[in-house]
Amino acid sequence: MKKFSADFLHKIFLEYQGSINQQLDIETIYTDSREVVTNGLFVPLIGERFNGHDFLLQAIDKGAVASLWSKREEVPADLPDNFPLFFVEDPLEGLQQLATAYRDYINPTVIGVTGSNGKTTTKELIGSSLSEFYQVTKTEGNLNNLIGLPLSILRMPVQTEVLVLEMGMSGFSEIEQLSYIAKPDIAVITNIGESHIEHLGSREGISKAKLEIVEGLSEDGVLVVDGDEPLLEVDLPQRVVTCGFNSGLDYEVKDVVQSQNKTTFKINDQLFSIPLLGMHQAKNTAYALAISDLLNIDASKMAYSLANLSLPGMRFEQIETESGAVIVNDAYNASATSMRASIDVIKRFSQTYKVLVLGDIFELGQFAESEHRKVGEIINQEIDVVFTVGQDSQYIIKALPNDFKGRAEHFEDRDMLMNELEKYIKNDTVVLFKASRGMKFEQLIQHFIS
Repeated sequence: MKKFSADFLHKIFLEYQGSINQQLDIETIYTDSREVVTNGLFVPLIGERFNGHDFLLQAIDKGAVASLWSKREEVPADLPDNFPLFFVEDPLEGLQQLATAYRDYINPTVIGVTGSNGKTTTKELIGSSLSEFYQVTKTEGNLNNLIGLPLSILRMPVQTEVLVLEMGMSGFSEIEQLSYIAKPDIAVITNIGESHIEHLGSREGISKAKLEIVEGLSEDGVLVVDGDEPLLEVDLPQRVVTCGFNSGLDYEVKDVVQSQNKTTFKINDQLFSIPLLGMHQAKNTAYALAISDLLNIDASKMAYSLANLSLPGMRFEQIETESGAVIVNDAYNASATSMRASIDVIKRFSQTYKVLVLGDIFELGQFAESEHRKVGEIINQEIDVVFTVGQDSQYIIKALPNDFKGRAEHFEDRDMLMNELEKYIKNDTVVLFKASRGMKFEQLIQHFIS
């Protein structure tokens, strides 16, 4: 389906060469010259070890019909004379500029979601539940950075009414840039945790970085925040909506009850049930409810939509093995906060035997030992076995309470861990796998389910 014409590009990028006839329609905007596309606009990004400009001819062979082009790069001598090149100072900035123009052209309600933990799940909760009522486009996978977010915007179909964008970062100013690109109407900050504390120095620094999301927020926009977090008590020209467990919040969560396959709770005395586990998911649901109210969706209809959610794997995905053990795959990523939350959920499982397999949490720098110890401190007699693997995860074991009577062991070798874990993959046992994405725990899980 046509996204826009070459003439649309010309209005943004005034300098060009080649032919921009009226029949030239753009359907795909992409950065990988190896990708096979139809009517593609190629964006040749420049990295430390590559230069996309070197692969323009390959992109043309794969379906590119136009390209952005850095003014500092030499145009290939064998480029067809009529092939359109739109000249820019920097292709990445051009991609971002194009994304903003396309966002304005389609003009959906834009919802930006950030936070130390839970932003992907919250994005999915919001996007999936709202799709019952609007034409919704949401960030695919983790396309949430300065390259991924513009691509997410540019991938939305022209009929999109609501655009839900995840915004990630590793340092200061990144969320600010993303906010200016996306220009959200509603911004969500799920929480302030420890992710990227190595680069930001403190939770106060993390809060400052996350609050950059308001920089591009519309004047009549709304900021939805974790009302249980003092660092998010802010005074803004825009409206601020609070969600959480504390009394007196705009969306107060209470009476949380977890069963094997769902969590039931009340938000402002309205009963909700979701196919996700944990108190933290109840709070994430409150963000979705707050947004649904802003979009004038009836609460009872929203409750029905939330009860029938289907979310991506590797986020508390439950897998039953042939032996009858339940493996919980929560290996998409980890922070101390999210790991503690997952452990609390496991404590409420009905299985007699509960096993934790925990790995390193990355990007903690000087806080690595203290943050891993925070995880160990909340492991009590409701847990039977704690296995850790990696380097810093040893501090989880070292921080276990003195009265913990279960088995606890740290492994530096994954094969030794697997051999010991085999003994516990049995009926009436639940096993949690949780670590940072770089630990590749999905490979351990695959061993037991294949």
